[in-house]
Amino acid sequence: MSSVVSPHTAIIYVMVTVSAADAQMADKELRAIGDIVRSFPVFRGFDEEKLVRAAHECADILSEEKDGLQTVFALARQALSAPLRETAYACAVEVAAADDRINREEMRILELVRAGLQIDTLVAVAIERAARARHTRI
Repeated sequence: MSSVVSPHTAIIYVMVTVSAADAQMADKELRAIGDIVRSFPVFRGFDEEKLVRAAHECADILSEEKDGLQTVFALARQALSAPLRETAYACAVEVAAADDRINREEMRILELVRAGLQIDTLVAVAIERAARARHTRI
């Protein structure tokens, strides 16, 4: 496994980590990851064909390495500037909210992502509140 990943790959790793938090990657979460890659400006110019490979790489890190989660966070911190870490967190929150609820495991992994990416608490709360507003239904 490479010790350096691209910013795109790092953001994908963060999203996959959140999706895998409850030991199953739900179809809605996987669709959300694909939608994010296709529509968010941060992925403009990214070759979508690389998405599946990056997701598998992340799953391998998480399942095969003793400290897989910390490895993912270290790779992401190395690849992402502070503003891009906030973007990665926003993408992670979108994935967690994809099935219209955030379960206990996802809440815990989001806490770990915040810490692992060194996201300021106020920034994290603002990102979470914005996602909640986007996903509110009448």
